[in-house]
Amino acid sequence: MTETTKTHVILLACGSFNPITRGHIQMFERARDYLHKTGRFIVIGGIVSPVHDSYGKTGLVSSRHRLTMCQLAVQSSDWIRVDPWECYQDTWQTTCSVLEHHRDLMKRVTGCILSNVNTPSITPVIGQPQNESSQTIYQNNNNVSNKPTAAKILGKVGESLSRICCVRPPMERFTFVDENANLGTVMRYEEIELRILLLCGSDLLESFCIPGLWNEADMEVIVGEFGIVVVPRDGADPDRIMNHSSILRKYKNNILVVNDDSNHPMSVVSSTKSRLALQHGDGHVVDYLCQPVIDYILKSQLYINASG
Repeated sequence: MTETTKTHVILLACGSFNPITRGHIQMFERARDYLHKTGRFIVIGGIVSPVHDSYGKTGLVSSRHRLTMCQLAVQSSDWIRVDPWECYQDTWQTTCSVLEHHRDLMKRVTGCILSNVNTPSITPVIGQPQNESSQTIYQNNNNVSNKPTAAKILGKVGESLSRICCVRPPMERFTFVDENANLGTVMRYEEIELRILLLCGSDLLESFCIPGLWNEADMEVIVGEFGIVVVPRDGADPDRIMNHSSILRKYKNNILVVNDDSNHPMSVVSSTKSRLALQHGDGHVVDYLCQPVIDYILKSQLYINASG
C-alpha cells in the first residue's frame, strides 16, 4: 500500500491517569509499532485525555495536577499530546462523547472527513476553500498539474493534526486553542482515510462485558463507528473477552489486538501500584513513573498521604 492509501490513525486514550505511568506511554508506542507493522495504517498522532474531576473515583487528584503530570510524561514525545477538553467540561463526559468531540473538532477546524471503521471515506480529507478566488497554498509554476504530491499532502495533514488534534497546551496554563489552527486556503486533495481509534488495555475491554456498566448505544458507537486498539494486560485473552459480549462479537473486526513480541510487564500501567509505591516510599516507583512526574508529585505532595 502507498502512503496515501494507508489508513491514517489518531490514537485516543481516556482514563484517570492518576498518575500517568510509563506503561501508559508504552501502550501508545506498542500500538503504533504494531499498527505500522500490519502495513495498513500510519499513526499520525496520539491523544491523552484525562477524566473530569467529577468522575468520583477514590483518591482522584485535581485535573490541574493530572494534566500537568501527563504533559510532563509526554514532553519528549513528538507525536503524543495531552488534551484538556474533557477536564474543562462542566461535568464528567462519557468515552463516546470524547471520541465524538475529537471527530467533530477535526472536521470543523481542518475540514477533515473522518471515516467510520466500516465506511471508508469517499470525500477528500481537505475540502474546497471557502473563498474560491483566493490563491491556493500549493502552486505549480510549470502549469502541468495543480495537484499536490503525496509528500506534500501527508506533510500538511500531519502538521495540521499535530497542532489541532493533539494539542499540547503551554505548561504554565491549560488552554485548548483551535481557532488559531487551520490549513488556510488549500486545494482539493486526493483521498486520505483518517480514523480516531480508542486505545485501551484489555481491562477496559473486559468492562464492556459487565452488564449495566456501559450504555449499549455508546458501545455501538465506540466499537461500531470508531474502533478500538487493545493492548493485552496481565495475560488476559482479548478473544475470550470478546466472546462474552454480543456487541464485541458483532464488531470483532473493528477491534485490533496488539500482538507483538514485547516482554514489557503490563503491570507498569497500574496507577494504583504507583500510588502505593509512593505511599510506602518504595524505590520501585521509578519503574512505574518517569522522573519528571515523580519530581512533580513530591514537590506537590500528591498521593504521599492519600488512601486511594
